[in-house]
Amino acid sequence: MFLDITLTRNPKLLEVAKNLHQSGDILPDTYVLDLDTILQNARAMADVAKQEQVELFYMPKQFGRNPLISKKISETAISKAVVVDYKEALLLMKHQLPLGNVGHLVQIPNTLLEKIIAYGTDYITVFSMEKLQQIVDVAKRLQKKQRVLLKIIEPTDTIYEGQYGGFHLSQLEEVVTYLSQQSYVELGGLTSFPCFLFNQVDDIVPTKNIQTLQKAKEFLEEKGITNLAINMPSATSTYTIPKIKALNGTQGEPGHALTGTTPLHQVTSLIERPAMVYVSEISHCLDNHAYFYGGGYYRRGHFEHVIVYEPFRVVRDTLMPFDCESIDYYLKTEKEHAVGSTVLAAFRTQIFVTRSDVAVVSGIQTDNPKLEGIFDSLGNQIRR
Repeated sequence: MFLDITLTRNPKLLEVAKNLHQSGDILPDTYVLDLDTILQNARAMADVAKQEQVELFYMPKQFGRNPLISKKISETAISKAVVVDYKEALLLMKHQLPLGNVGHLVQIPNTLLEKIIAYGTDYITVFSMEKLQQIVDVAKRLQKKQRVLLKIIEPTDTIYEGQYGGFHLSQLEEVVTYLSQQSYVELGGLTSFPCFLFNQVDDIVPTKNIQTLQKAKEFLEEKGITNLAINMPSATSTYTIPKIKALNGTQGEPGHALTGTTPLHQVTSLIERPAMVYVSEISHCLDNHAYFYGGGYYRRGHFEHVIVYEPFRVVRDTLMPFDCESIDYYLKTEKEHAVGSTVLAAFRTQIFVTRSDVAVVSGIQTDNPKLEGIFDSLGNQIRR
């Protein structure tokens, strides 16, 4: 999906990734991340967000909850993170990284509420009255004020399977009345997901979810509740931050744009440059096809092509269709290749749901590459 754009806009990354594999510094099934380009992308988004007065929380899940990258982003561009789930929150807390939003997309379990609220997060996203009441109880016990974002959902909204939850517009009256009686928990804003999606041609466009958010905002303003954060995540980039502002949003959550891999980056040269490639190795051949080590396949990744570095030639090949019901022990190419050859690819991924290694490399763009560390897909360091 992103192989051609990476060849055009970040060829040095491909060269370094190939060399790291051929030198034995990394194993097959490794994502190589260009740290300097990621930080450049983050700073570009932070600059646009400052101009538009939109607050940003960076999302670490796509690059494997990596604490080294998270720390660098936090120090240089976007200070706080939005975490996809409580396990990601715990990892960032372990590394003493600031949290901006916890609970969206996954609610905080009861037994972790006290730990996370005591640690501190700007917002907790809430899906239900029961969870809201639990937050109130914990905040009261800790004597610590906590802001919440209400996830708003209506039947007409776009929601991915496995992500259902939230308050209907008809429930807002009850929630507002309850919160008005609390001393330690206050309504900080509203959110939904996804608020923007690729139109499958050439643009990122608003979803109906934004109309639902706007209706909720209008209802609350009629109640005298103003100055709310309006969180509009999905496909946040330098291109969409002005769209967030134009639709009265106040927050975005860049994830794939940090590595230059939103769907729009495939068809348009946006400010963000590609900063991630996948590395594997030809394991064996059978019946005129080659098989390379898997582990990093993502079923929504649009993984289509590879570059294979054989001993005396470089070959571009096509990935054969893969049954998503199977485990990606191996992936298959259309043609045969020499066993042991390096395989490079670039596609949309979510590293945290793979079993891949993550190699973080600095200095690629200045021709002085340094392997900063190798981590697993959940952010744990394997070796320096």
